[in-house]
Amino acid sequence: MYIHRTIEQFILKASKSFPVLMITGARQVGKTTLLKYLSKDRRKYVTLDDPMLRNLANDDPDLFLQRFQSPLLIDEIQYAPGLLPHIKMKVDESNETGLYWLTGSQQFHMMKGVSESLAGRIAIINLFGFTLRERLKTIKNKPFLLGAPQDNSEKKIISLTDFYRLIWRGNYPSIVTKTEMDRDLFYSSYIQTYLQRDIRDLAKVGSEMSFLKFIRAAAARTGQLLNIADLARDADVAPNTAKSWVSILEASGIIILLQPFHSNVTKRIVKTPKLHFLDTGLCSYLAGWTSSENLEIGAMSGAILETWVVSEIMKSYYHNGLKPEIYFYRDRDGREIDLLIFQNNKVYPIEIKKSASPHIRDVKAFSLLKKMKMDVGKGMLICFIKEIIPISSDVDTFPVSWI
Repeated sequence: MYIHRTIEQFILKASKSFPVLMITGARQVGKTTLLKYLSKDRRKYVTLDDPMLRNLANDDPDLFLQRFQSPLLIDEIQYAPGLLPHIKMKVDESNETGLYWLTGSQQFHMMKGVSESLAGRIAIINLFGFTLRERLKTIKNKPFLLGAPQDNSEKKIISLTDFYRLIWRGNYPSIVTKTEMDRDLFYSSYIQTYLQRDIRDLAKVGSEMSFLKFIRAAAARTGQLLNIADLARDADVAPNTAKSWVSILEASGIIILLQPFHSNVTKRIVKTPKLHFLDTGLCSYLAGWTSSENLEIGAMSGAILETWVVSEIMKSYYHNGLKPEIYFYRDRDGREIDLLIFQNNKVYPIEIKKSASPHIRDVKAFSLLKKMKMDVGKGMLICFIKEIIPISSDVDTFPVSWI
């Protein structure tokens, strides 16, 4: 069963402007399925997961590209980075667009090769797991805030129990499309097959156990300020090693580091980023939550809800081909705003609460923005209510299932 993705129209538009298009992202987010669907059998498909084709691409890239003519979809390009200069030569011989579609898991060496070989010739697009709108089949091709729901067909309320089950299972296509899929078996296999094979080798990890401890420690800290010293201590590695592993998890599409907002008005602002996992199913599995019920009543319930909201909002931008201008605010007095979204020179503050009874005190930190003389748009309190309700003249509550 194919589920339509928000990013489809942007991919087709980009392919009409560039000779090469590349979809990057973590393993199993649906890169190949998406491009195969959009190609509609009009281009040859080859995967470098095939050892024979991989050897041909590495040993004789010219022969590989003669054998497989454009328009061509090449899957797992990171296994043959030597193909990239030869693709460059092919596209330079032609004035056509959309000649080559590539997929690849983001890896430092591969992306360096892309930048050096195909600069100005390639559109690089990031893909993540399903958004809630994609799962509910209520796609709007606008990012969050600009794409707020406008009709009743999009206003689907999800119960607290069902919502945490959705968070607990995660957003990978295999989890979403196969309801019979055993969640623990999927994530166990995912870690063994992909995280340990790709990211560990890239990081030149000496101790597999230390790396697994590190990933689990990171998962337990989702929604918190990044503390390299704590992660290093839990994994029993040097702080520089932990810092390197954080960078690799970020580049591989497993986590994001949400940056704090800086202002020259005050020097009391915290400058440490927040760590968020991009898939809450993987995060909750690594953190040891064995059921959605335990997750919902557990110590991580608020943090993982915040992580889920941040991930959804981020994906709504990236899947529209946009780079989000999103931050959080926290000062040394402990005053915090979960999200600040900048659009059209305005800042929109957002607070996220696991509550069905929101209160104006939940957004009292919003007033700090006006004191900094910022142009502040209408604020939002995202929580478990059933409709948009104003709690002040400049702040509305917003149902979490309408994101």
